[in-house]
Amino acid sequence: MDYRNIVQTVYKVSDFISWQRSGALVLSPSFQRRPVWSKPSKSFLIDTIIRGFPIPIVFLREKADLDTLEATREVVDGQQRLRTIFAFIEPALLKDYSTDNDDFTVLKSHNEEIAGLGFRDLPRDLQKRILDYKFSVHILPSNTEDSEVLQIFARMNSTGVKLNRQELRNAEFIGTFKRVSYSLAYQNLSRWRKWQVFTENNIARMLEVEETSDLLRLMLDGVHSMSQPSLDGLYAKYEEEFPYETEVTRRFNRVMDVIDDTVGALIPDTPFTRRVLFHTLFTFFYEILFGMESTLDSAIKPSHIDTRAIKTFEIASDQISRGDLSEDLARVLRGGTGNLESRLLRLEFLQDIYISVEAK
Repeated sequence: MDYRNIVQTVYKVSDFISWQRSGALVLSPSFQRRPVWSKPSKSFLIDTIIRGFPIPIVFLREKADLDTLEATREVVDGQQRLRTIFAFIEPALLKDYSTDNDDFTVLKSHNEEIAGLGFRDLPRDLQKRILDYKFSVHILPSNTEDSEVLQIFARMNSTGVKLNRQELRNAEFIGTFKRVSYSLAYQNLSRWRKWQVFTENNIARMLEVEETSDLLRLMLDGVHSMSQPSLDGLYAKYEEEFPYETEVTRRFNRVMDVIDDTVGALIPDTPFTRRVLFHTLFTFFYEILFGMESTLDSAIKPSHIDTRAIKTFEIASDQISRGDLSEDLARVLRGGTGNLESRLLRLEFLQDIYISVEAK
């Protein structure tokens, strides 16, 4: 097959509905995977369409039915997207529609204005917006064999770079905790760069989002071991609703503002550019401002930060740089481990300096 013969075009949602209604669309060819999308994923897709954001290309393969002389369109890639749209707009379009698997509404965390509403309940302008939404579509020639289809997608998905755990979370989860973590990480992008805590490659691989997620867990669980499975569990637990969103957002922003206002300009020239030490610095300031044992009560006001915190930062930076440390402390400050013992020792290091500064 000459892959230069692939046609690139656009079709509206209404076009796919028309083809599905007339039987001209083959939604599940033999080589396609079964539908596996979660309800939050489906909710997110509908909200994406309403907002007019782009979604991945749909691949079709056109074939001619020699008996009816009608053209049919096989969905090579995009079955789950189209199935979600059909289930939302007109469930009867799916012959194998299942209430358990296909029934869903838009979640409040994705779009508060239309949460819980079906397509027919939407204002007519929103209905039209959905029906007029245009997919980018690539049409494979009719003589494209199944084996060639599989080869195309094997090449498309072969980047040579193994996804890290945060990139996998980004692909798997689509709910509230993910939205909060990504939003806070992106809002502070200029700070991550200015403080030199993350390189451009780190940011491209979403490591600043992973760190933000771990810092949110600090507010929920206190000082803890860095654990990828635990972060997975946090994303899953708060996929549909995150009741602490407002308060952890307030506290996270407050700590980041205070760090920026007090020692932000100093960080690039200190060991606190290292991710593990920045985590300790954030924990140190959070403890002063709100207290590690405090509940996530919006009535709790942050404490005042004075010059002792700045002095603590300066002394700690100097001691780490000079290596003026005990052997055990030097080990946990040099290392990159996020286990509980190491995190507690690093935090105690700053707290001991803070107390000594206070006593003078």
